[in-house]
Amino acid sequence: MGLPLRIAVRFLKSGKGQTALIVGGIAIAISVQVFVGLLIDSLQAGLVEQTVGNSPQVTVRSAEENVTISRWEDMVMGIASLSAVNQVGVAASANAFVSKGNDSVPVLFRGLSPAAADGIYGISEQLYEGQGIQASGEVLIGRNLSEKLAITVGDSLQISTPGGTLVAYRIVGLFDLGVAAIDGGWVVANLRTGQSLFGFGDRITSIEVTVNDVFEADTVAADVVALLNAESLEVTNWKDDNEQLLSALESQSLSNNIIQGVIIISVAIAIASLLSVTVLQKRRQLGILKAMGIKDRAASLIFVFQGLLIGIMASALGISLGLGLLYSFTVFAAP
Repeated sequence: MGLPLRIAVRFLKSGKGQTALIVGGIAIAISVQVFVGLLIDSLQAGLVEQTVGNSPQVTVRSAEENVTISRWEDMVMGIASLSAVNQVGVAASANAFVSKGNDSVPVLFRGLSPAAADGIYGISEQLYEGQGIQASGEVLIGRNLSEKLAITVGDSLQISTPGGTLVAYRIVGLFDLGVAAIDGGWVVANLRTGQSLFGFGDRITSIEVTVNDVFEADTVAADVVALLNAESLEVTNWKDDNEQLLSALESQSLSNNIIQGVIIISVAIAIASLLSVTVLQKRRQLGILKAMGIKDRAASLIFVFQGLLIGIMASALGISLGLGLLYSFTVFAAP
């Protein structure tokens, strides 16, 4: 084993220019593979996080004309017991209006449990002014809605419901989730406030669930359906509700796999071609080695070690170049 390795190293050193050229070419191919692979994976992860990460991936609603759900506590406990489930929250939500002068601005008034407000949507972490809700009668609004209504922390917010109820709430905080529909259309309160405003009593309008693996949301939704076993409830998941986004993510993953496969095949062909050329170039040296008594297996190992050494050097250099390219992209090209 030691003799073939030493001969392989000597062969590589005897053609330093050729070795450097081959290693450099393979390293560039590997760097492209690393750069493209990590870039696509990071972009995909960022897209999933922005669109799905801070929102429920599975939602339970009423399938009947009465939009509320009663006796929901046991349902929440059962869903939370599923191993694939991360967070379970509840909401009492309905459409309402905010008075602005003589006009009314439509909003979605959301009474959220702590698990929904912070565990799912992360609202407390995205407060840029004011504080979280401490008591009933307090609400949070988004940056866009605050600018649209020209109101801020400490101001009073007049909420009217389609049923004619008019209630004033105090704004205690402003959030910015980076989602226009939420930042410009949500008024967030605690669960009891939402139930009281719309006369829901102890009922809710939805059970909202996040899962450990967002791409397993449909499987978890099926488990929730089997667990609840109620025709009066409708269970949806983000994959069914966002088929175009899911198709785009799957196409992205497929293109990444194709690129990776093509580069791996190209590298393998390059190394095999090098070894074939090397065998032809070293016929005289091989003849001398054979005359000196070297076995066929040992002679074969010489070229196996050459390919292995070239692969190791090219991989180390290629990974370093790929990570360097990705770092440069994040520093200079990414917004």
